[in-house]
Amino acid sequence: MTAPSTLPSAIALAACALIAACGGSDDDIAAEPEETRPQDTRSFTADAALTTFAAMAAAPGDSVDMATTSRWAGVQGGAGYRVEVPANWNGKLVMYAHGFRGEGAALTVSDPTLRRFLVQNGYAWAASSYSKNYYDVRAGVEDTNALALAFNTIAGARGRTLAAPTRLYITGHSMGGHVTGAAIEDEAATNAMNKVRYHGAVPMCGVMADTDLFNQFAAMQVSAQALAGLPAYPTAKFADIRTLVTTTLFTTFPSAPTAQGTKYLSVVKNITGGERPLFAQGIAFGGSFASAYGTFGSDGTVTGILNRNVLDTRAYTYTIDGDGAGSTALNTSVLKLTPAADANRLRRDGLRWVPVINGEYKIPVVSIHTLGDLFVPFSMQQVYARRTAAKGNATWLVQRAIRGASHCDFTVAEQAEAFDAMIKWERDGVKPAGDDVLTPATVAAPTYGCAYTRNTLGPDDGNSTRQLRAGIAASTPACP
Repeated sequence: MTAPSTLPSAIALAACALIAACGGSDDDIAAEPEETRPQDTRSFTADAALTTFAAMAAAPGDSVDMATTSRWAGVQGGAGYRVEVPANWNGKLVMYAHGFRGEGAALTVSDPTLRRFLVQNGYAWAASSYSKNYYDVRAGVEDTNALALAFNTIAGARGRTLAAPTRLYITGHSMGGHVTGAAIEDEAATNAMNKVRYHGAVPMCGVMADTDLFNQFAAMQVSAQALAGLPAYPTAKFADIRTLVTTTLFTTFPSAPTAQGTKYLSVVKNITGGERPLFAQGIAFGGSFASAYGTFGSDGTVTGILNRNVLDTRAYTYTIDGDGAGSTALNTSVLKLTPAADANRLRRDGLRWVPVINGEYKIPVVSIHTLGDLFVPFSMQQVYARRTAAKGNATWLVQRAIRGASHCDFTVAEQAEAFDAMIKWERDGVKPAGDDVLTPATVAAPTYGCAYTRNTLGPDDGNSTRQLRAGIAASTPACP
C-alpha cells in the first residue's frame, strides 16, 4: 500500500492561493485521514469488575505495614490500571511500564518488581495494562501518561484527596523499557496526545534502540541462513527451512553447536554487543536466545503494528571470530534487507506507531541491562549510548551492566540500587557512576559487570533469578 499523504506540495500551494483569493482559510483543506493497520482492527478487554488488589505479604525488615496502603484498580480509556499509595506518601509518583504481553485479547496489569521498595520508601506507584496487546509501544506511552494525569482524579473518586505529585518518575522492563525511553523523548513531549513531563527514568533490560531490535533479529536470521547454505531464501518463509537451518547449525539447540554453528554463535555475539562475560552462559542455559530465534520469519511489520516492512540490515557487517576469509565470504553472500520508505514515519495523529528513542532528553536516566540477554541484547545499550551522545545529552545518561544470564533476570537489589541512584541524582544534582558500554576492551574484560551486580537475594526475588544466579556462580569466577 502507499503511504498516506496530504496534497502534493505544488497542488497544495495552488489550492491555498485559490482559497486565499476567495476569502477562505487553510483550515478549509481537510487533511486526508491516517491509514489503518491490522493493530487498529483488533479488540482487547480489561477486567472492569476489579476495584482493588491484594496487599503484599509482610517481609522481614519492613518498616511500613504493606496492608495500610490505598490500593485502587479499574479501567480508564480501555486500559486496566493499578494504583498504590502509602499512608505516609512522600508526594512522589512512579509510573511502571510492563513488558510484552503477547497477542491475546485479555489485558493485564503487572505490579512493579520494586513494589515493596517503593512503598517502604513512601512512593506511590501506578501501572497500566495499556489498551492494546502486541508490541504496541505507542499505546504503552499514551496509556501510561494518561494514568499519570488521572492519578489525583482516581484518588479523589476513591475518597482520598491528594496533592498533585511533586515529582513524576517512570521505569519499566523490556518493552516497558522502550515505553520508558520513548516517554521521556522530546518527540513524545511534542507529539503525544497525553503529555507528561517526567523528572527521571530507569529503563531496565529495555528496547532502547526501537526498531533496531527488529533489525538485529533480522541480521541474526539472514546470517543463520547464509551459514546454513541458504543465503538467498526469502526471509518471510523461514518456517519452511527452519528445521534444516537449525540442524545444520546445532546438534542440540542452542547449547551444542556444530562447527558451522560455532561460527554462527560468534556472529550472534558480535551482533549483540561483542565479546563480553555471560554471553556463553546466555547460550548455554539463559534461555533467551530461543525467543530471539522464534522471531525469525518476520514480514517486517512488527506483527501488524506497521503496515510495511521496517527491517533494514544494510549497515551490518558480520564477523566470525578468528576467520577473516569466512567473514568476508559471509558478508558477500548474506541477504541484505531494505525497508519500505517511511514505514515508521512521523504521524499527524500522535506518536509514531513504533515510538523512537533518539537520545533527545534532559532528565536523569539510569539504565541497566543483563549481559547474557539475547532477546533484548546488551547492544541496545550501546545504540542508546551512541544516540544520546550524538544529540549532546550524554551527561544525562548512566548505564550499568549486570551479570545476569537471561532477559531481565535482575535481582531486586540491583533494580533498587539503580532507582535510588536516579532519585539521588535528580534530587541532589550529583551524577552517579556507571559502566562504559562502548569500549570493546572494557566490555570484554572478565570482570565487566561486577561493579553493579548484587547477588544478594530477598523475599521478592523469583525462582528463575535464583536458579540463574546459581548457574552463573557454578560456571563463572566470582567477582573480586
